[in-house]
Amino acid sequence: MTDMLMMKNITKTFKQGKEDIHALKNVNFTVKQGEFISIIGPSGSGKSTFLTISGGLQQPTTGDIRINDISFTNLSEKKRSALRFKEIGFILQASNLIPFLTIKEQFYLVDKVNKDKKSDERINNLLHSLDIEHLKDKYPKDLSGGERQRVAIGRALYNDPHLILADEPTASLDTEHAYEVVKLLVKEAHEKQKATVMVTHDHRMIQWSDRVFEMQDGELVEVKDFKK
Repeated sequence: MTDMLMMKNITKTFKQGKEDIHALKNVNFTVKQGEFISIIGPSGSGKSTFLTISGGLQQPTTGDIRINDISFTNLSEKKRSALRFKEIGFILQASNLIPFLTIKEQFYLVDKVNKDKKSDERINNLLHSLDIEHLKDKYPKDLSGGERQRVAIGRALYNDPHLILADEPTASLDTEHAYEVVKLLVKEAHEKQKATVMVTHDHRMIQWSDRVFEMQDGELVEVKDFKK
């Protein structure tokens, strides 16, 4: 299987006053096509920094990131943005929906940017799988936080990315819908050969993972016995 994301010797250091904060310390990580990987760890351990760097939303201090064997770190910002849009589906804690667009129009906007109109059937199927098909003509303000998050998940999957990066995708969902969302992401990974990385604080959600890692003070350590 192809390595969709490869991170080699990644560090990230921030300045806080006169002090250097080492958010990531020599992280090495690979996720292949068809793998669903969970990353756990306490708040402030570096999980979200890891995810935003792995998707090119911020640059590492040192090290190299490769997306589908293309070096992400050496690209111009314009080329990095184009690669992100083509290869990566982001699911962030904030849904980031456009407030003046209906739910189905959120997907049409992706088509416009991508210059590739997909069918309404694909939109309906995605919304149905997330139990929000009945909301497609409503605006984000009319939805609950959990419903908006499910729309954001559908939008991230809509462009058929090779790599899915999910930052606490179930944080605003009730238990039933949280399980459904994780199972959908696992299904996408396994059946459509997508590489998927989910950051979560909820250990109940990792049971379907192929591998689990824990972030500990900026260091990434694989958890070997998470299914016990």
